[in-house]
Amino acid sequence: MHWAKTRTKVNYDLALSGIFNLPWMALGVNLNDMDLNGDNSYGYGPLVDALAAHANVPAEQVVTISGGTSMANHLAMAAAIEHGDEVLIEQPTYEPLLALAEYFGAGIKRFPRRAENNYQIDVAELQAQVTSQTRLIVLTNLHNPSSALIDEATLQAIGEIADGVGARVLVDEVYLEALFEAAPPSCVHLGPSFIATSSLTKAYGLSGLRCGWILAEPELAQRMRILHDIFGSLAPHPAERLSVRALFMLPTLMSRAKYILNTNRAVLNDFYDSRLDLQVEHSSIGTTSFPRLNTIFGNVDRLYDLLTRDDAAVVPGKFFESPEHFRIGMCADPPAFAAGVERLGRALDLMSWP
Repeated sequence: MHWAKTRTKVNYDLALSGIFNLPWMALGVNLNDMDLNGDNSYGYGPLVDALAAHANVPAEQVVTISGGTSMANHLAMAAAIEHGDEVLIEQPTYEPLLALAEYFGAGIKRFPRRAENNYQIDVAELQAQVTSQTRLIVLTNLHNPSSALIDEATLQAIGEIADGVGARVLVDEVYLEALFEAAPPSCVHLGPSFIATSSLTKAYGLSGLRCGWILAEPELAQRMRILHDIFGSLAPHPAERLSVRALFMLPTLMSRAKYILNTNRAVLNDFYDSRLDLQVEHSSIGTTSFPRLNTIFGNVDRLYDLLTRDDAAVVPGKFFESPEHFRIGMCADPPAFAAGVERLGRALDLMSWP
């Protein structure tokens, strides 16, 4: 996260994992409908109701968060574990999830999501890491950084493992939003052991609203609301009102996002077909892809340096425990994305020269 906030700014950004920002005017907001203050002690009612409808869950299962998915994960983990509890976390994963578990003093164990298995979860390998001390299993779906989808049968099996030892399953679903109408139901529909976190920040170009949420069984959701008094107290009310507006506009926002992703995905897959120095499957879903650089052609740190000199960027895989990989986000404005891919090709070519 520190790297993301302090890295060199570039014009041809392949590091973006969320759709590039929607212009303010696109929300069609009437300022007469805005207000600085409102009744939002434990969630602004219209926003809670809109999110409940979006996720097809009762309103009492929705906890609204003003810090996006990052704060949602923070609050969910704070409510689900105690200091010293055993937590299983996928590998590779989104680094702040590891940092959170360390911050809360958890005993961390890992289970693999291997590139050679398209980052799918081997349930037997996961189960081998579970003990009677396990209290939380942490996943991302779609997987960050690869965009691999966990199927319902696998999630159900993981839920049964968790139930067997009295644990919960925390699933960061923020990238699942990028499947739009094709997205499967949230994992919370599989049983009360599941906790889901998400936000409007990645799939719709609405990162500035910081509209995040947690879905959990009602008793745990209420515990989170009370616990949030320590962390966030009240959300900025104008952002809540804008988020309600955005949720009612999702069909329009989806159309924009799908155009961006479909256009950029086609460019990226054509690029992959032209390269012998990368190992990667074609991208088919999600906002990100996670190619491996064949080490005979150089290393990712040098690639990143060459790219930034050419006004472009990717995310080095070392931030996902995978130093031979790098993450590409397909979220920039299509002309800028195509120019960024061209620059990536130039940098790879330079690395292959003697």
